[in-house]
Amino acid sequence: MWLQPSPLAIALVPVMGGLILLLVITNVAAAYFGIRVLRRIRLERDNLVKEKEVIFNYVQNIGETFTESETLDVDKLMQRVLYYALRTTHTSGGAIYLREDGDMLRCRAVSGVFPPMFNLHQFYGGMDVRALKTEQIEEMILNTRLAVGEGLIGQGADFGTPILISKAELDPRVPHYDRSLLDVNSLLLVPMRFRHEVIGVVCVVNRVDHVPLGERDQNLLQALADQASLSIYYAQFRAALDEKRRMDQDLDLAKRIQTSLLPRKLPNVKGLNVHAFNLAAQEVGGDYYDVIPIDERYVGFAVADVSGKGIGGALMMSICRSVLRAHASKKTDPAEVLREVNQTMIGDIYEDMFVTMIYMVYDTETRELAMARAGHDPAMILSPGQTEVLRKESGGMAVGLVDAELFDQLIETVKITLDPGSVVLVYTDGITEAMNAKHAEWGLEPLSRAMVAGRERSPAQISDIVRERVLRFVGQMPQYDDMTLMVFKVEG
Repeated sequence: MWLQPSPLAIALVPVMGGLILLLVITNVAAAYFGIRVLRRIRLERDNLVKEKEVIFNYVQNIGETFTESETLDVDKLMQRVLYYALRTTHTSGGAIYLREDGDMLRCRAVSGVFPPMFNLHQFYGGMDVRALKTEQIEEMILNTRLAVGEGLIGQGADFGTPILISKAELDPRVPHYDRSLLDVNSLLLVPMRFRHEVIGVVCVVNRVDHVPLGERDQNLLQALADQASLSIYYAQFRAALDEKRRMDQDLDLAKRIQTSLLPRKLPNVKGLNVHAFNLAAQEVGGDYYDVIPIDERYVGFAVADVSGKGIGGALMMSICRSVLRAHASKKTDPAEVLREVNQTMIGDIYEDMFVTMIYMVYDTETRELAMARAGHDPAMILSPGQTEVLRKESGGMAVGLVDAELFDQLIETVKITLDPGSVVLVYTDGITEAMNAKHAEWGLEPLSRAMVAGRERSPAQISDIVRERVLRFVGQMPQYDDMTLMVFKVEG
């Protein structure tokens, strides 16, 4: 016997069917959205894995570049840093600026399509940007130095904080050019910091997927920049050490060359006992002394002081020596020799340099000493039995300081006949102007007293007295100028 369903059951059949259908649809929708969420999570996971891979490779590569390279190329290191910065942020162009000379920034690496972050017209006049090739734009970026605080690059270095511009077309700080290739959609700039000091900035523009750069890109790029800063700082430090090592080698070579230009051994002069010394303030200096045999009867004595010190002074001193020796041959008038030296050198000497010189010619038969001064301190002469030092004055201007006509008019030769036992002392102002801790100069009087104290002794002993007294006066103060002294004494 069949049971008849109740009217209520019959009425619920459509409702139950609808509920079952709704449940199926809900489950299908949940499954669909679950799959989408899962796909998104997997995609984000894959992206994070890729970014982790990029960062790991970046750190490992930078470390290897720094540790494995015996002579590290800083520019090569920054190109590698920029390569990983672009990969990490998925951007189409970027640049790295480093701080130099205190408050200036210079681009040391540029990659991809990176518009100049400065006003091209301000630096290069009315230039047509549309006519420029990519290589020309890159060259301009590399050659243009920016001041700290100037433009976006300068602001990033000045403030030391990231700058993120998601809509660059609306920001007046971003330069705009009438060329689609140089359009900036979004921009990210982060400082490179080492020990709370900004050593440079990294700037990237325009993601390749046209999505605006965001905070996540900023965090990644800042992390990479911080890591790179350590490597770049030590790479610069190492490069500076290498440069100093090369300079030290060059200075050592220059010192050996300059030492070879000074007489290794003073020649024997009939009737005279001669001694000289030179103390350079730096590795090389601008002081010079020489003894030049002219012929069997005459001999020349020269002491000179170039206004500059260091390499420049040493180079000028070597030129001066060559020119003097070329003109001193067979000439016994000191003023005539110095006129020719000035005429030869005046066209080649630097505007901010000059040479003071005293040149003397001694007659070994008559004991007559002829002297001419080109702006140099006079010779000091002490006759036997005297306690007062004579300073033999004469007219003259420094070599290279005035034109040849005026120099020729002012220079003159003065003569004196020396008695047996007379002492002649010539010096550079590094001796008389030697300064102690109280900023007092040694002066002429102590030099005269030292000369008188040694009048009965040999020129070498007189030189030792002068050197010992001036160095004792100076004490621990560093020597700021070259010191040269020449002493000769008439025998008999």
